[in-house]
Amino acid sequence: MKSVNIQNKKARFEYQILDKFVAGIQLTGTEIKSIRESKAAITDSFCSFKKDELFIVGMHIEEYAFGNYANHLPKRERKLLLNRQELDKIQKKMKDVGLTIVPLRLFLSEKGWAKLEIAVAKGKQLHDKRNTLKDRDVQRDIDRASK
Repeated sequence: MKSVNIQNKKARFEYQILDKFVAGIQLTGTEIKSIRESKAAITDSFCSFKKDELFIVGMHIEEYAFGNYANHLPKRERKLLLNRQELDKIQKKMKDVGLTIVPLRLFLSEKGWAKLEIAVAKGKQLHDKRNTLKDRDVQRDIDRASK
C-alpha cells in the first residue's frame, strides 16, 4: 500500500501550534480512493464546530477519475471523528479569543484509514513570521557548512 502524507506547510508558518490531535474523517467511497492517489489539498482549510461536532471546511479532494454518477463533491464539509473527551477539550480551548483549529497533515494509518492531524493554534504576528524565516535561513546555512 502506498503511503500518503499530505502536509500543510502554510499552517506551521502562519500559526503557533498549541495542541495536536489525530482525527478520523467521515468519507465516501470515491473520496478515499482519491486520497489514496494523493489527490487532496488541505492548505486553505480549517475546522469548525456545528452542534458539538467538528467539521473540516475547505478541504479539497479531487473527484475520482474512474468515478461514476455517484462521485463526491470536491469541497464539501467532512465530519471529523474524535471521542467526546477530545471534542470537549478542543471546545473548551476555543473559548479563548484568537485561537483556531487548523489541519496539519493528512495521512493513512496502518489499517488504511484516512486520518487528519489537527491542531489548536494561535495566529503569529508579522515579527514572529520574520523570526521563523530568519531561523530557517540560519539552519540552512549551518546544514550547508556541515556538508
